[in-house]
Amino acid sequence: MLLEYVGLARPMRLDPVHDAASLAHFVQTRASFIAQTSLYGYLRTRAGMRYPELFDDDPFVVGINIAKWHVWLDCMSDLAVYAGGLLARAPGASTMEVGALMQNLVAGILEGTGAPPDAGDEFAAHAQQVRQRMAACDWQAVEDGDQAFSASPAALVRWAPVVDEFKQLDEGIVTNSVRFRWQEVRRDLRRCLDAPAVLGIAR
Repeated sequence: MLLEYVGLARPMRLDPVHDAASLAHFVQTRASFIAQTSLYGYLRTRAGMRYPELFDDDPFVVGINIAKWHVWLDCMSDLAVYAGGLLARAPGASTMEVGALMQNLVAGILEGTGAPPDAGDEFAAHAQQVRQRMAACDWQAVEDGDQAFSASPAALVRWAPVVDEFKQLDEGIVTNSVRFRWQEVRRDLRRCLDAPAVLGIAR
């Protein structure tokens, strides 16, 4: 578990995604994995040998906790958009049904998460932005690439508890690093997703 937490191991085994519940599990767990490994990896790289000392600084720990929840929201949002795009390309898929499914799926994840006490005052408003993104998404326009993953790289740059001067220097590297981390997740979802089964399409 420690190796997974710091990004040195695969997040978890690959199970079939054949219904809404298994898709929600995939989205939630992979979003958590990418959020944690991206945030802690960036902080570890930027801090170097002083990385363990950061966790003795109470204000910094508060900043980390706020950051991890906001980065997770945008990771979950990006992956949900990508997953919905895959569903929308299934033969016989209805974009209206895909939209309803993904809105309900994301709403369920957010309701299950609630309002984490360490997430800061902006968490509820950010969660509502994620809901709005699902409601406004053009599912047919979602491509099978990294275009859907637009919010999570920017979220890491915005929310990481790093001074602005360093963020400006690091922005290109950090955003590319987050996009790279999504590659394996996209491959996994393409391999294990049974879109007709999730959508209830007869074959």
